[in-house]
Amino acid sequence: MIFSSSQLAAIQHVDGPMLVLAGPGSGKTAVITHRIRYLTEEAHIEPEKILVITFTKAAAREMELRYAGLIGKSNTKVTFGTFHAIFFRILKLAYNYSTGSIISEDLQYKLIREIIAANHFEVNDENEYISNALNEIGIVKNEQIPLENYYSVNFSEDEFKVIYNSYDKALRRKRLIDFDDMMVYTWELLTARPDILSQWQKKYQYILIDEFQDINMLQYRIIKLLAAPENNIFIVGDDDQSIYGFRGAKPKIMLSFPEDYKDAKKVVLDVNYRSTPEIIEGAGRLIAHNKERFKKDIRPCKPSGRPIEYYTFDKLSDENTKILSILSEAYKNKENLKDYCIITRTNLQPGLLISKLMEYNVPFICSDGMPDIYEHWIAQDIFAYIRIARGSRRREDFLKIINRPNRYIKRDALIHEEVDFDDLFRFYEDKDYMIERLEDFWSQLKMIGSLSPFAAINFIAEGVGYRDYLREYADYRRISFDDLNDIYEEILGCAKGYKTFDEWFDYIDEYKRLLAEKKRETGKNDGVIITTMHKSKGLEYANVIIPDVNEGITPHKKAVLDAAMEEERRMFYVAMTRAKSRLIIMSVKERYSKKLEPSRFIEEVFHIPENED
Repeated sequence: MIFSSSQLAAIQHVDGPMLVLAGPGSGKTAVITHRIRYLTEEAHIEPEKILVITFTKAAAREMELRYAGLIGKSNTKVTFGTFHAIFFRILKLAYNYSTGSIISEDLQYKLIREIIAANHFEVNDENEYISNALNEIGIVKNEQIPLENYYSVNFSEDEFKVIYNSYDKALRRKRLIDFDDMMVYTWELLTARPDILSQWQKKYQYILIDEFQDINMLQYRIIKLLAAPENNIFIVGDDDQSIYGFRGAKPKIMLSFPEDYKDAKKVVLDVNYRSTPEIIEGAGRLIAHNKERFKKDIRPCKPSGRPIEYYTFDKLSDENTKILSILSEAYKNKENLKDYCIITRTNLQPGLLISKLMEYNVPFICSDGMPDIYEHWIAQDIFAYIRIARGSRRREDFLKIINRPNRYIKRDALIHEEVDFDDLFRFYEDKDYMIERLEDFWSQLKMIGSLSPFAAINFIAEGVGYRDYLREYADYRRISFDDLNDIYEEILGCAKGYKTFDEWFDYIDEYKRLLAEKKRETGKNDGVIITTMHKSKGLEYANVIIPDVNEGITPHKKAVLDAAMEEERRMFYVAMTRAKSRLIIMSVKERYSKKLEPSRFIEEVFHIPENED
């Protein structure tokens, strides 16, 4: 294998700290594995003293297999592992932990459910609630934030304190730890016990870290402890691909490495072996607009190819028709559809496109799992309204929406499995204001039953006041109203074009049937890939399509601060640089009856500044 001068400089580095800036498609895995071989075979470092850290088990296993292939041995004696695996090994020897000491995800969810029930917290989507709770618990632990100083983004201050303290007490009572505890306890152990720290420093005298841009501050602090005093720490990553801010990853950690290690050498792997010059240049113009980054001049290895394509459409349906046309043309030309990847900003975004792919029997794979917006609690609320409007009197339907928005109707008023409106009126016969509310509710239901699906969902939002309920719920939960409203708008858009509820529900039933069929075929890899920008990192495809490149989508409407906007730009950069040969960018002028502007990123990709050659 022939290496460039910068690759060789990284491979042949032995002692002291080194920062390797590895742009997209720059051959970083080959550099890491060949550097390990160089250390053992040329620098005569004992393999047992080398520690290689990755962020996933799959990456660690792949790295180990590639290195084993290089040296022709299955037992490499080099330690490959994730942060969690390495830190658990340290804790296991110090505290006699076993794998049984680690709480399972199922038990985590069970504990939070018990906390919800014990405290009578209002929950619409239980899985989302629990996921948010566990994520915020992890932030508090990993960022080492005192609980009294933490501002929750999903819960009230008192509610989150109850969740955190109850969960923590349950873990201690059961003598269990979670993955975040592994970080905290390792830090506490190594700072409290210099003797134990010294043992691990002697064991691992050469530390290599892949995807360093994804590290969080606590992980970095622990690694700095382990690497001392020799500081033979070799980090590989790309600050331009730091897109996991919600996990605590910050580009500034990588940017501060040269300040933390004044004698650190820096190498830039500046040749992109993956993409055409046109794609590399466009992505380079885009990312140059970020200020918090290492400047790089990435050069192409491939000869010139086709220009980056950009299309703008009046409506979402036109955009989807174009995507189908591109895939149809590829099929006619006997191209493999698995060489095509559609990359979206969010996993709910491609709902209508997926419907079209199903309708035209185009094979596809969703890397994020199959999104089913009709399973969301907002969709279930809408269905309950429609079912009642069409004659359902099931108590469970009424309980779901009777106080969404709040009509102050008590559960005690709904005593039978089948609800009778006459019983409701009798229950409140001495309260004129409640009779008036029930009459309004009855009138609203009659109106819903007389409308088309699209008009009915609009009426539920505005005429009934469900959108106001979502706004109040978002305030109460301290979550983004825009996120909830986006889901409502997606459901509204999906209903457009259906004249009757029967037609719409037939479509939904067919969608769910095809979705279940697709889930059974998950292992097959013979169709176009649909994934998100987050999930696409580390992957590559011959052809990439990025739809809905509009303000409010990418960059996302939540990106208000400069740091958030820079992360949005990094996400778009990651999406662009997945493409090897063909990159197609699309935007729409209208989505679900809302006018949209093209993303600022489009101008940044295609505009060549006057001072640029």
